[in-house]
Amino acid sequence: MTVLSKRGRPPHKDQLTPAEWRVADAVRHGGTNRSIGRRLGISPDGVKFHVASIVGKLGLRDRRALRQWAGIPRSSALADGNRTAGTTIMTDTTPRWGSIGQIARSVRDIQAAEAWYRDTLRLPHLYTFGNLAFFDCGGTRLMLTAGESPTPDNYVIYFRVPDIHAAHAEMSARGIAFEAAPHIIHRHADGTEEWMAFFKDNEGRLLGIMCQVPAKG
Repeated sequence: MTVLSKRGRPPHKDQLTPAEWRVADAVRHGGTNRSIGRRLGISPDGVKFHVASIVGKLGLRDRRALRQWAGIPRSSALADGNRTAGTTIMTDTTPRWGSIGQIARSVRDIQAAEAWYRDTLRLPHLYTFGNLAFFDCGGTRLMLTAGESPTPDNYVIYFRVPDIHAAHAEMSARGIAFEAAPHIIHRHADGTEEWMAFFKDNEGRLLGIMCQVPAKG
């Protein structure tokens, strides 16, 4: 008897496919279907389809629950328990605050802003992708982002922490409400991952914690 082989893609080793992880992280970063679609090069309906698939696979109630889901891709170095990404594990649960890692400012035109900050202000330009441009300010990173209406008080301060998941858990236990669970916002060409999570201060201003995780191996 001839046994027919199964068609289609083989089952993925992770709980989500790479495309679904990109959408899940974009949702946890606060993106809408339209903005996520523009960033990933797919239609809003395609994003909606992925979100429905992700929520179903994970057994979550809805998109809001997905934002608080703290899953980690198997491809990430953090998936192997390397939670501190090369730093010493803390014996207490208090977050070990590092320097301010990043300050964000919104601009109207990313190309014009990139040119001004690079050529006129002469800040060292790190890289640009999409509507984001990054500069070095003596070790503190400046992120310019287009697409929002700039206001005098529209900026975000990001604090470096060695273990973003431990910091998220400890701060949540103290009653700090996070916008979403820690998530990857960018993977560099060398595999280094940028992880972030956001919360608000007592006056409703947005703050962030961040860490860089070296590539596996």
